[in-house]
Amino acid sequence: MLKHIFKKVSENKLKKLQHDSGLFSASRKNVKTGYNAAWIRDNIYEAIGLEKTKDIKALKKTYYALFNIFLNHEWKIDYAIKKKPKYDFQYIHARYNPKTLTEFQEPWGNKQNDAIGAFLFKVGDLYKKGIVVFRNHSDLRILQKLVYYLASIEYWHDKDNGIWENEEELHASSVGACLAGLKSISPIVFVPQPLIKKGQESLNKLLPRESESRETDLALLSLIYPYNIVSDTQKAQILWDVETKLVRKNGLIRYKGDWYYNNGKEAEWCFGFPWLAKIYKDLGNMEKYNHYIRKTHSVMNTKFELPELYYAHTDTHNENSPLGWAIAMYIIAIS
Repeated sequence: MLKHIFKKVSENKLKKLQHDSGLFSASRKNVKTGYNAAWIRDNIYEAIGLEKTKDIKALKKTYYALFNIFLNHEWKIDYAIKKKPKYDFQYIHARYNPKTLTEFQEPWGNKQNDAIGAFLFKVGDLYKKGIVVFRNHSDLRILQKLVYYLASIEYWHDKDNGIWENEEELHASSVGACLAGLKSISPIVFVPQPLIKKGQESLNKLLPRESESRETDLALLSLIYPYNIVSDTQKAQILWDVETKLVRKNGLIRYKGDWYYNNGKEAEWCFGFPWLAKIYKDLGNMEKYNHYIRKTHSVMNTKFELPELYYAHTDTHNENSPLGWAIAMYIIAIS
């Protein structure tokens, strides 16, 4: 009964973050932290939340908006295909105005290859489920160009800012996202097989580490869900590393040494709990599933919201509440 109530509240809060354009703000539309912007990656996860609520009309609206972003910036994709980008501003940006669909141009760790992989992955995944989110030949043209874009940037060894928008490194979570995206989209557009082979080889070399500087990272959970791009052995190692090194009282730290909202120790991110819950549910481990659902409920605030994070060793969260990505992960975990 409690989960049913929390689910309905979460569904309503998620829908309030969606703009008329179809895009979601990362957090409240009036938040002053910059999280009123729309990230490609966050929108993919938020749209999975819509998928779980069976609101296919709203889901399609999100993808139409994402396709419109790529169409509006097709010149930039074309340029990157012709010549491998040298500077981060030449990459497809990860963050947009949810009303105008224009990119924010200031430096912001804009090299986020996983966002493109995530988009391709879900377009292909939805297609397999009978949900077509591309509208016409123009959208199909964009999908094909995004494949060529990943080829041009040589994603399998391209140092990017990663999911957390940090220093440029080769990230397993970014390589894995692109690999999963190329595999998923291959029934729809042409994907040269060497792109998949090179990505798989690179991912296997990187794992179980996230990068040269990070032994483990919360972002590695994406390789298990939603991408399911790792072997059973790799999956077990990722889960062991994440649970033994990153789990805290009010969430998971993203990685050791994380400086974001650091008050002497790393901040604790709430969506790690429903993320682990979803993974263990899929693995059939209901004991751990229920454990992490209870942990998720324990970090909801008095408004039944899941914030972005809590400051380490405190019960105080930052102002990015609710976080759309966190709400979506909760809906996904209990659906």
